[in-house]
Amino acid sequence: MTGLIRLAAALFLVALAVPASLAQTTESRCLAIAQSMPKVVPVAYVKVQEGLEAPAAEEVTIRFIGHSTFLITSPKGVTIATDYNNYAGPGVIPRVVTMNHAHTSHYTDNPDPRIEYVLRGWNPDGGKAVHRVQVDDVYIRNVTTDIRRFGAIEPDGNSIFIFEVANLCIGHLGHLHQILNPEDLGQIGQLDVVMVPVDGSYTMSQDAMVETLKVVKARLILPMHYFGAATLNRFLLRLGEDFDVELSGLPEIKVSVQTLPPRPKVLVLPGF
Repeated sequence: MTGLIRLAAALFLVALAVPASLAQTTESRCLAIAQSMPKVVPVAYVKVQEGLEAPAAEEVTIRFIGHSTFLITSPKGVTIATDYNNYAGPGVIPRVVTMNHAHTSHYTDNPDPRIEYVLRGWNPDGGKAVHRVQVDDVYIRNVTTDIRRFGAIEPDGNSIFIFEVANLCIGHLGHLHQILNPEDLGQIGQLDVVMVPVDGSYTMSQDAMVETLKVVKARLILPMHYFGAATLNRFLLRLGEDFDVELSGLPEIKVSVQTLPPRPKVLVLPGF
């Protein structure tokens, strides 16, 4: 009984430390993991008892289309194009598209009418864009950040979109222009996979982006928005010993909770 009392007291203290706005977001696995105590260990890293095998995990397919557009396909076939500007691959009409407002290469004012969900990362009417959307086996939400646009600051013009699917938390940083503060990180939660702009000029400096990755602590990092090999190589040289690096010969990867790397890895998919 004493042990139960101590556990209840510990959980009560954790609840007090979580902002009410986050505590109410019970549908988000990313937030639940980030708020757990002391540390949730993903099932992929737990050693299976001798003679037993972990059940096969569902896989998510991620294909790099180019610039900052990825095509994400869920186990149930939901297709999502990030930073969509009317192209997600030859003949592909995604079911869901997300956009950001920094440049026209990250959005379109005339998306194909066959697209079921068009999620703009900014609010055309002012204020914050707020998205909390369940599409079959994918839960999609966003966290807004400010951007530089036409020489001025556009509040909440960028959204970090988070896709929760197959027990994975996949984040797309969009056109990130600012260091993430504790409030931002609290709203994002724990990411397993993150897509990160590494150009070092139009978004953030490459050094600042590396420091951001150290704080985000995702296991799989997919660079984007790097325009060419020289820019990409400068970013990779800044990573130091905190990250493994792999250059893929294919533009596509299948990922699950069982195939996440044991330590942070930067995986470069061809294209820029």
